[in-house]
Amino acid sequence: MAEHNNVGNWGEDYAAKFLDRRGYIVVDRDWRPPRSHRDIDIIAYTEDRATLVFIEVKTRTHAQSLMPEDAVDIKKMKNLGIIANQYIKLNNLTDDVRFDIIAITGTEDNVERCEHIVDAFNPCLL
Repeated sequence: MAEHNNVGNWGEDYAAKFLDRRGYIVVDRDWRPPRSHRDIDIIAYTEDRATLVFIEVKTRTHAQSLMPEDAVDIKKMKNLGIIANQYIKLNNLTDDVRFDIIAITGTEDNVERCEHIVDAFNPCLL
């Protein structure tokens, strides 16, 4: 497996634990609709179960010129909106939804930064 995949998998595991410690209820990870190459890293409910949150996790091993969250560009946001819509329809959901980003910089041995950007974007407004 490529090194960036290992970093990404570790970052998603870290983010899921981070959310769990804050009371979020993780319901899906790496969810992919049928016949699609796109996925959503984490799908969770807020601690009060009032909002379904679609979360993109971006991980970098060290500070670079591009912050992890900056890698979530307009194209990625639109794709996440499309996938989220499929998830909602397939599961017949009527919950409020939100799109967050968790940006992680560091390694398993030394997490330099973990930032949860709540309501980071709205793909309907792009």
